Amino acid sequence: MSLTTEQRDFQEAIRDFCARESGTREQREAILDPDEEDQSAVLYKRLADLGWLGIAIPEEYGGSGGTYTEQTILFEELYRGLAPVKALGPTTTVAGCYKRFGSEEQKRDALGAIAQGSIMSISISEPGAGSDVAAIACSAKPVSGGWVLNGQKTWCSYAHRAERILLVARTSREEKRHAGLTIFEVPGSAEGLETRRISTLGGREVNDIYLTDCFVPAENVVGEVGRGFPQIMAGLDGERLVGAAVGIGMAQRALDDTIAYVKERKQFGTTIGSFQVLRHRIADLAIELECARLLTYEVAERLEKGPDPVTTRLTSMAKVKTSEIAKQVALEGMQMMGGYGYATEYEMASHVQHSLVLPIFAGTNEIQREIISGSLGLR
Repeated sequence: MSLTTEQRDFQEAIRDFCARESGTREQREAILDPDEEDQSAVLYKRLADLGWLGIAIPEEYGGSGGTYTEQTILFEELYRGLAPVKALGPTTTVAGCYKRFGSEEQKRDALGAIAQGSIMSISISEPGAGSDVAAIACSAKPVSGGWVLNGQKTWCSYAHRAERILLVARTSREEKRHAGLTIFEVPGSAEGLETRRISTLGGREVNDIYLTDCFVPAENVVGEVGRGFPQIMAGLDGERLVGAAVGIGMAQRALDDTIAYVKERKQFGTTIGSFQVLRHRIADLAIELECARLLTYEVAERLEKGPDPVTTRLTSMAKVKTSEIAKQVALEGMQMMGGYGYATEYEMASHVQHSLVLPIFAGTNEIQREIISGSLGLR
């Protein structure tokens, strides 16, 4: 992985920011929003003021005009630094959709708002439609001046805080199951839209969404009516890259904390980090993590040139590799720390909690393996 001088300076700036603003548990708890586990409006606003929330948004829409590589650096370092700004993930996915398919007016309005600190969310899954996107049943019926939405969505990250939600609904039934889907921009405060937070092992960042005769005007269609499925597919590489960057950031932090612990903890008259069994386990984790990092940054560079089948395969590989190494490092770190790794006063217990969902979110690893094997001609 070869970063430019400017990119390395950017990396160091984020590390310094996290150490200064949210480096201790006490600092993070002091700035968390009420009833939130991992989101701070104060810190989010500071990121906006620095221009980092719009890192991959073109300058003409209020962003910094950065690359996928800079975006990857940002996510890796924020998660390594435990910065409580988790809403940035779904917001970045929404930004990517607007960049590709939004009208000029939508781009100027939404992308500018994101760069300035607005939280946005994307809603695809339903109780009966997770990996099988073609099974989406939430309906959108045409009416005078727009559309009326009815149905239920689920697992929608930060919908309870979102200014806008990009929501996928069925506008027609076609012979091809994947046809007839459309992406709508739905205001978070829209009449007929209700969000209910779901309690999970990692917190309450995801939501059920209930739509009851929820009206959205015709200009709130993002992209083309009935072309929602290929539009969704076009954005998945970017979403998986974000997930991969999150994974390496989480894995690196868990590894950092493990190494710091074994250097200090003494048993049998010496630090446990001097025992070969632990040194070699940590070395193996470091090797796997570096492989995951190199793959992720290779994907970031390739995405700058546009999507292609090989890049899609590598993106799925990166998502699988980073999510599984993040989980492995956290679980092995807990084991090496013994009872202290299980105690909530240490961060390792939290690392385990948050890493467990990575192989599920942003497309399960089982689906990623289907994509990978299919791209190799195995059907």
